[in-house]
Amino acid sequence: MLKNSGRFFSSVKPLSTRFYGTAAHKAIGTYEGVRNANGNYVATMIPGDGIGPEISDSVMKIFKEAKVPIEWESVNVTPIIEDGKTVLPKASVDSIMKNRIALKGPLMTPIGKGFVSLNLTLRRTFNLYANVRPCKSIPGYKTHYENVDTVLIRENTEGEYSGIEHEVIDGVMQSIKLITRPASRRVARFAFEYAIQSGRNHVTVVHKANIMKMSDGLFLQACHDISKEYPQVELDSILLDRACLEIVQNPSEYAKTVMVMPNLYGDILSDMCAGLIGGLGLTPSGNIGKDASIFESVHGTAPDIAGKNMANPTALILSACMMLDHMNLHQQSNQIRTATLSTIAEGKVLTGDLGGSSTTSDFTEAIIKNL
Repeated sequence: MLKNSGRFFSSVKPLSTRFYGTAAHKAIGTYEGVRNANGNYVATMIPGDGIGPEISDSVMKIFKEAKVPIEWESVNVTPIIEDGKTVLPKASVDSIMKNRIALKGPLMTPIGKGFVSLNLTLRRTFNLYANVRPCKSIPGYKTHYENVDTVLIRENTEGEYSGIEHEVIDGVMQSIKLITRPASRRVARFAFEYAIQSGRNHVTVVHKANIMKMSDGLFLQACHDISKEYPQVELDSILLDRACLEIVQNPSEYAKTVMVMPNLYGDILSDMCAGLIGGLGLTPSGNIGKDASIFESVHGTAPDIAGKNMANPTALILSACMMLDHMNLHQQSNQIRTATLSTIAEGKVLTGDLGGSSTTSDFTEAIIKNL
């Protein structure tokens, strides 16, 4: 590999494309879901905590007015402790496994104590191995940055978030970072397939293999190995700290690539990119698995404004649009996304976090009028 200004470029030419067009490719945008007697799809709705029920209600109202052929099956994911482990209620697991598609509002995660993160539990339960986080500037909504159009793909099942922690001796804790070749190759292949489908044809691996030579080194090598199957996709790699520096200096440089990285780096870097376009309230997210996929708003539960009709539903609406694209309902997705972004661009009906004083209900109704 050749080093250039903090980046590492591969000089290895890929050899085969035998995986293009297989199930790995189809997993990104082909959904063979459940239809009921009315001919509508059935999707699981996880309203979540805090402002979650309010913004979930906004999505359902907009879907109804847009005549999206989806009927919702609402479930509760309040955790249950069984044999000392955090597990999801059987009814919620059965619903998601049956429908294979779900939309999730924000969930409360205890800090430093209590049950295991519900988001982590969902990823483990349904093996949601790839987190997709697009961040794109919204026309008409001014921030310090323009022309932001990044896509981050985060390995979603291991790394520092494997949940392997223990006390070595009193006052000394150890947390294990787990990186495996199968998981690394799986998310790498997803990134290459996504790059092709999105027309970017470029993958950038974000890593710290200069320091964590074995763990991040394995992830980086897995990406290079998978690149041999995709001769039409350019591959390079960059150190995490260098990537952060370059993105905040000139994010437009990353508009033509798909970034793929281990779990912790993706968690941090995706939130940083969200900050470039106005915050987590404007950022969609999708978690892709083999047997099910869950789309979600990644912001917090905002308990201080819960129940006050003040929340901004944009992130969950745009995540719902990602879900529709995954289901090949592109017409409805484009219609709802355009109406939402047009409402923000008009600047007349905005929630408090967007600089306005409108309620959640007002904002939702404005989107419906723009459909």
